[in-house]
Amino acid sequence: MLDVLIAVILGIVEGITEWLPISSTGHMILVEQFLHMSTSHEFNSMFRVVIQLGAIMAVVVLYFNKLNPFSKRKSAKQKRNTINLWCKIVVACLPAAVIGLLFDDILDKYLYNYVVVALMLIIYGIFFILIEKKNEHTRPQVTKLTELTYQMALIIGGFQVLALIPGTSRSGATILGALLIGTSRYVATEFTFYLAIPVMFGASILKVIKFGFHYTAIEVVILLVGCLVAFFVSVFAIKFLMGYIKKHDFKAFGYYRIVLGVLVLLYFLIFG
Repeated sequence: MLDVLIAVILGIVEGITEWLPISSTGHMILVEQFLHMSTSHEFNSMFRVVIQLGAIMAVVVLYFNKLNPFSKRKSAKQKRNTINLWCKIVVACLPAAVIGLLFDDILDKYLYNYVVVALMLIIYGIFFILIEKKNEHTRPQVTKLTELTYQMALIIGGFQVLALIPGTSRSGATILGALLIGTSRYVATEFTFYLAIPVMFGASILKVIKFGFHYTAIEVVILLVGCLVAFFVSVFAIKFLMGYIKKHDFKAFGYYRIVLGVLVLLYFLIFG
């Protein structure tokens, strides 16, 4: 029963931090220092990734009409634009898919530690502040998703590769990349959400295959609970962020990342 409660807490953490540019991995590492499930290390490692399926479904549900090229409510032009958007999503996902498949085990083995996570939290927090200050008096060149070119999509996908380093934040890396090439905050964030669908789905399937398909009853319950909680919390987190960036920039998230990164370093230096 305690493991199920921990799964609920981790689902809440995942649902909030997956979409805000503050690193879900960094927060998971902190939470897991205080809350330990009695399941195996292999299952826990797989759970951290597969729980993202719940978060993905929140994007699918919230943006289903926008992402559905066969919607009867769309004109022929809108359907073409949707198919074009999916093609750009695929192009943007290629770099991370290739690098992730080749180096998944190496990244897990050598980079999943508190020092790397803390440094990435701090470094990208600084980047957010600097880029937002740089853009204070600059008008974005891209204010609609239809204005996003394939070259821009590929560049954003290149930034997504950086998120393979724990503590970077997938949404944080792609949003930064999009802002650097001149998109609006709204376009950067929305495109980041869409990129999550194939990337996180692929990463989850990869982890499940590596773990195998032998689960105990409690492990099935833990996975289902974690995914469901992550889904419902993600719905609120996504709506919050899209409303927030209409009136604010990302500097607050930058400061938060820096503070969290310093706290992670201090905690492990003192108690580690």
